[in-house]
Amino acid sequence: MGYVLATAIAVLMLAGAFFALSASIGVVRLPDLYSRMHAASKAGTVGSGLLLLAAGFSSGEVAVFARAAVGVVFLLLTAPVAAHLLAKAARDTGHRLWEFSVRDDMEGR
Repeated sequence: MGYVLATAIAVLMLAGAFFALSASIGVVRLPDLYSRMHAASKAGTVGSGLLLLAAGFSSGEVAVFARAAVGVVFLLLTAPVAAHLLAKAARDTGHRLWEFSVRDDMEGR
């Protein structure tokens, strides 16, 4: 494995770990359900995708990289839809926004 490839894999792994860490901190520290879901779905998806790409590149096999790339596409397609449906279900069951939220776009619906 060349120096450039090893450096690229290390950068992907560090970036993925940073996004996964920021997602986990967001889930713990943010005030309401909707902000926590946003942190988990956005940063968690990016972090997982970068870590999958790093695993695919580090394997050195085309088949493993293809599976990792398909996994990234699957994450990018399903995570936003799942977060939207969870937020809609939470709203329908009565979970309210944080008391200091500036605006509620769903208030009149």
